[in-house]
Amino acid sequence: MNLYELTVHELKEKLEKKEITAEEITQSYVDRMAEKEKDVKAFVTTTEEQALQNAKEMDEKRAKGEKVSPLAGIPIGIKDNICTKGVRTTCSSKMLENFVSPYDATVMEKLKENGLGMLGKMNMDEFAMGASTEYSYFKKTSNPWDLNCVPGGSSGGSAAAVAANMVPWALGSDTGGSIRQPSAFCGTVGLKPTYGLVSRYGLVAFASSLDQIGPITKDVTDSAMLLNLIAGHDERDTTSADVEKKDYTKSLVKDVKGLKIGLPKEYFGEGINPEVKEAVMNAAKEYEKMGATIEECSISVTDYALATYYIIACAEASSNLGRFDGIRYGYRTEHFDNLNDIYRNSRSEGFGKEVKRRIILGTYVLSSGYYDAYYKKALKVREIVKAEFKKLFKTYDVLLTPTSPTVSFPMGTRSNNPLEMYLADICTVSINIGGVPAMSIPCGVDSKGMPIGCQLIGNHFAEDTLIRAAYTYEQETKFREKYQPTFRK
Repeated sequence: MNLYELTVHELKEKLEKKEITAEEITQSYVDRMAEKEKDVKAFVTTTEEQALQNAKEMDEKRAKGEKVSPLAGIPIGIKDNICTKGVRTTCSSKMLENFVSPYDATVMEKLKENGLGMLGKMNMDEFAMGASTEYSYFKKTSNPWDLNCVPGGSSGGSAAAVAANMVPWALGSDTGGSIRQPSAFCGTVGLKPTYGLVSRYGLVAFASSLDQIGPITKDVTDSAMLLNLIAGHDERDTTSADVEKKDYTKSLVKDVKGLKIGLPKEYFGEGINPEVKEAVMNAAKEYEKMGATIEECSISVTDYALATYYIIACAEASSNLGRFDGIRYGYRTEHFDNLNDIYRNSRSEGFGKEVKRRIILGTYVLSSGYYDAYYKKALKVREIVKAEFKKLFKTYDVLLTPTSPTVSFPMGTRSNNPLEMYLADICTVSINIGGVPAMSIPCGVDSKGMPIGCQLIGNHFAEDTLIRAAYTYEQETKFREKYQPTFRK
């Protein structure tokens, strides 16, 4: 077996036994990138030399007997909206095409403290706005299972690279499903932590009250390990939660006896692909066999979640993206006669169609005369969503739903139809509105061999419960042993 096929915890064990070196691990991924990147197109910027140099330094420290993290020298992929000192952070936009961050995001500092090297910055939908990674300024990423299909979005580059074994694991960001949906499409494990558990300092903002950084990995064990590295309070992020630090690897226990799982009926109705529904219901039956209690439940405001999400997200995007004005940093037009021309032309030329669409929507709902009718009302619905989750988690430990209403779809079939693209988020957005954690794990494939993901939703800061439930199912079904990407053309 090639090193790049192994999970991070398997690589860690081999490192500890001195069977391999960090440099050998990194070189294996560099070679794999050279082989598969031309087909998948998952990277915006590659940093192989830096990753190899870091691995070499970590090996030398180990050889000298210096104390290093057990994960030191293992590389990682980073979504291109997470600031990386000295390396481009473009958000896959012309607006930031040449922006080199002068500082590291908090998550990057934590990874570097543990000796992890970065293989590169991963492609994404521009400013994280999209569900297919077709809205990148630079390239369209392909799904490793079928290169004619999308990998999902906006963290499509991260999920595709993990699925294609070009990185052992990656960081993504999730505003309305952008970690979980691409994980479902690419057959990986994606975790959206509780809002505030992982610092957002250094994450380029899309919608500040919804954005959350999280791991995309090959299996649940790796997800728990990466969450251990990045979780924790950060004084530089005013929304960072000061909660007791947990060791999430302690939740890697194969046992769901007594766990009460709710199936929200609204997530299994009209619009859900029959094969997706069947796979998720089969997952529920599997949990029941393993000793969990399964009950149908209801989230009555589900019908309003998508509209609420797009009002709040676009309003915050309109505000956050106001900083890109062609003056301070980022793209500046060459065609202007006055200051207004600089603003207008820089933004018109620097932003793509989808970003402009959301800025216009956000500006509209925040404008005088419409603020009360749309934005204020959406904030009230958000409180109802939070209250519904709070009520449900008094009865249930976990909720089980599809991650996406469909499997991955062919490129170009939805990119010109924004409303149809927005519907791809219907199963995931309410989780961000409520601020609760959720995890997507593979639960099978459809008749064409494309992965299907099921979503486990937990109470605030109950990532340990999610990890236990996900790990138990994963160990029982062994998805990675049965299925691997086929790179169909």
